[in-house]
Amino acid sequence: MMMMMRRAHSLLPKTLSSSSSAAVAVAAEQRFYRGAADRASPPPVGQHRCRWLSPPPPLVGSRSVSLGVAGAVSFSVTFASAAAEAKEVPKPDLIPRDVVLYQYEACPFCNKVKAFLDYHDIPYKVVEVHPLSKKEIKWSDYKKVPILVVDGDQLVDSSDIIEKLNRRIHPDDSIVDEEETKWRRWVDEHLVHVLSPNIYRTASEALESFDYIASHGNFSRIERFTVKYAGAAAMYMVSKKLKKKYNITDERAALYEAAETWTRALGGKDFLGGKKPNLADLAVFGVLRPIRHLRSGKDMVENTGIGEWYQRMEAAVGESSRIQE
Repeated sequence: MMMMMRRAHSLLPKTLSSSSSAAVAVAAEQRFYRGAADRASPPPVGQHRCRWLSPPPPLVGSRSVSLGVAGAVSFSVTFASAAAEAKEVPKPDLIPRDVVLYQYEACPFCNKVKAFLDYHDIPYKVVEVHPLSKKEIKWSDYKKVPILVVDGDQLVDSSDIIEKLNRRIHPDDSIVDEEETKWRRWVDEHLVHVLSPNIYRTASEALESFDYIASHGNFSRIERFTVKYAGAAAMYMVSKKLKKKYNITDERAALYEAAETWTRALGGKDFLGGKKPNLADLAVFGVLRPIRHLRSGKDMVENTGIGEWYQRMEAAVGESSRIQE
């Protein structure tokens, strides 16, 4: 979400006046996601819960809950019970001792990694990377985020990071779940590509997104103004090229279809993994986190059936395991 901020002054005129090819837009999108300043330290998950549904719907497979105080208590108990059952914490001797995530707070790929860490209660520190100078990762040859340093070893690329961490905490699990693998690939190759055309669908939505980014990102006061207005204008234009690249005619329809595709894939189960989330559940949940406060995210939940699954995932992932410094 933020690569355009890296060169807000110099890049903006080119973006607004150039009719460059779709390849430029694709490169911008990848930089925007993997290297742009996103979600710079909003409140931990447990302190700022998603309010997409009010009141929250009953869990799939659970009894209908009554209205009023008794219904609210019944729902809370059922929800807490489901979360406790779904939570998966590794054996203490398998948990890494020193984990540091270099990130942009709203980056979908960074959030994939955080969803995995939070779900498994793996404590981690966060270093918010400045999107303009990137001084926090100058020590690394890899100039994108996320970068995860685990007990001194550098891991890069969100899917690869998760793969390696998962093998570390589940050393005896050698079974390859083809369904899980298929949907993890769907997240990286399809779902993420419908996000930016929705986030920057209109000028007002672009400003909404960059207002959040500027407020939470690693910026000086002077930079925030440039980031909000130049970044929003630039990504508004880039999103139009991304629509063309990915053959998207109606942004919201594409987002809704992706949400419904995922909901259908669940097949009536609480999670794709069954009673507990698997890596595909965590991947979808992670990349959707950055839009949870935005108009596009609210519209998605109001117009599709993904909201109940998302709330189950919030409960299952639980409190952030981030170490507050």
